[in-house]
Amino acid sequence: MSRQSRKSRRRAYKSGLWGERVAALVLILKGYRVLYFRLRTGRGEIDIVALRGKTLIFVEVKSRKGGASPEAVHPAQAARLVRAAQVFLAKHPPYCDFNIRFDVILTGGFGWPRHIKAAWQADSDSKTAIF
Repeated sequence: MSRQSRKSRRRAYKSGLWGERVAALVLILKGYRVLYFRLRTGRGEIDIVALRGKTLIFVEVKSRKGGASPEAVHPAQAARLVRAAQVFLAKHPPYCDFNIRFDVILTGGFGWPRHIKAAWQADSDSKTAIF
């Protein structure tokens, strides 16, 4: 493994972490309560789990140097987040009665982060995502 690739991966990791922190701050400023940040489940990582009223939000954060686009979230990633959310709900039964939503926050570039509410839904089998 070359030194450059290790260095660029470290830079991408730090950039992603920064984007997740910015996204959490955006949610807080919008009145959400961030419950978990970078939550690891047996099915994958959930960038942010937030709550607003009776709505539980699972957030995928995408950061790109020049600004991220909605196409940055691939269907396989969305399906992984759906499965991770299932694990979360199984471990936290009080949230099962809440409305569930899957959001995306796009960060990077010079503009304000873009919050896309209800970017997808869980399919009827609750294992895949519908855009």
